[in-house]
Amino acid sequence: MSMKIVSMYCTGCSACESECPNDAISEKKGSFVIDAGLCSECDGDAPQCRAACPIDDCIIKA
Repeated sequence: MSMKIVSMYCTGCSACESECPNDAISEKKGSFVIDAGLCSECDGDAPQCRAACPIDDCIIKA
């Protein structure tokens, strides 16, 4: 599994991008996306992207 950013909730703040240890997050058309092939859900730890995101329910398990 990987994490997914719900584009309709993403404000484009970029808080998640710098927190990803796998560089799986990038900007696309004003919001951010997670490359499922690179996302490891932080290997069992709490997903860092979700912890950094200021919007509840913006980043979910795919």
